[in-house]
Amino acid sequence: MLPFNPRELRRMLRRMGIRVEEFNNVRSVSIVLDDKEIIIRQPQVSVMTVQGQKIYQIVGGQEESVDLSAESGIVEEVTFSDDDIKFVMEQAGVDRELAVRALKEAGGDIAKAILLITEGKLKS
Repeated sequence: MLPFNPRELRRMLRRMGIRVEEFNNVRSVSIVLDDKEIIIRQPQVSVMTVQGQKIYQIVGGQEESVDLSAESGIVEEVTFSDDDIKFVMEQAGVDRELAVRALKEAGGDIAKAILLITEGKLKS
């Protein structure tokens, strides 16, 4: 291949309808798969736009792999409305902490949370 001046190459690509843009200061790029995530740190990233379609080119950097399987310990935080918490507190006669624990144990089901407390299945 003949060596091209980068400026000449950009002009030639522009004439063919291809626009190339380079991203500066990219810290990381993540590729998420079903079972793992690949993280590329400090890569060089370019975007080529051809007929409205974007093509991303990622070069170099340090590669890191993160396991996303169920055993990896990823926990999803669940929140409940203040009204639900207050209702459980009033009906079961317990403090806020126990009401929240009961709602978590019951999966957000208010009636089940109250039953867990009143039947003694959830201790303070």
